[in-house]
Amino acid sequence: MGVGQAYLFGDIDVDGDFGALFNARENLQEEVPLRQKFQFVYDYLRTVTRMIAEAIGDHYGLDDEFFLTPLDKRFRFYSQGLFQRPDETLEEAAEHKMETMFAALDLKPGMRLLDIGCGWGGVAQYCGARGVHVTTLTIAPNGARYIQRIIEGKNLPGQVFLQDFLDHEPEVPYDHVVNLGVIEHIPNYRRYARKMWDVLKPGGRMCLDGSAAVEKFAVSSFTRKYIWRGTHTYMSLQDVLAELLYHGFAVLDVSNETQDYKLTMLEWAKRLESAKEDLIVGWGDQNYHVFRLYLWSGVHAFETNSLQAYHVVVERTSSPGPRPSIPRRFGQFLGNLR
Repeated sequence: MGVGQAYLFGDIDVDGDFGALFNARENLQEEVPLRQKFQFVYDYLRTVTRMIAEAIGDHYGLDDEFFLTPLDKRFRFYSQGLFQRPDETLEEAAEHKMETMFAALDLKPGMRLLDIGCGWGGVAQYCGARGVHVTTLTIAPNGARYIQRIIEGKNLPGQVFLQDFLDHEPEVPYDHVVNLGVIEHIPNYRRYARKMWDVLKPGGRMCLDGSAAVEKFAVSSFTRKYIWRGTHTYMSLQDVLAELLYHGFAVLDVSNETQDYKLTMLEWAKRLESAKEDLIVGWGDQNYHVFRLYLWSGVHAFETNSLQAYHVVVERTSSPGPRPSIPRRFGQFLGNLR
């Protein structure tokens, strides 16, 4: 925290290899302030929808132009692209991401797709152009307006709702669901899996991806204060898969995309730095430095396996699964002790 704040406030600067700064973390002790620990518990116990909305609003409190500066210019994804070669462009990687998702869900014209946490409309744009009706959910007002303009401007089949996924009640279940880079904002996997079952048809598939950590809630105090407030949590793959299996889903595919996320964040960091002067003029020196530190730290984390990234495809079966209660889970835990 101290080193990170020293960089933000201009007491130190980094010229050259940003990785050298992050390598020094191994020799520093991370002490999460007690107040921050209590704040996390408070946020976790609050009304989920309200808390998530506040956290998202805080991170995206700048405007579209700031975020779109480093992102790919084709679909504007704020999650990893898929690189078939390290020297591909970010735009090509974004195209591969859509191709992979489209094939995994076996999408066809006329199908109804739910897009949860839509970013800047890449899924609505790609799938809508291929005849798929996309219902977009977002809790970011600026994102909702941006995507609505895309749908209207390109005359795409689709609609946008300013609504949290956990509150969404469709009249008819969807054929498939896509959830890209959003699971980090929904730490209650049990509720997430139960809701996913409710919104999908039997045989419907769900495709999700996201950044992951071996331990749930393993987020640094600096990240919690300056980047992702609230209960933002890197995906715990084992816990997500367990809840999906408990709730009647069959796991079709799990792919490791750690290298892809590293290459994505590397390109984002380079594009951010190339626009340094304009970003500082438009949004201030500290906002630029926060995001520069955030992006380069992501590159380092994926490179050193401190973070991973995964792509998961599951299918809703006809059985709702065992859905064990908390007492039953505790009993299983005790029974597994040796």
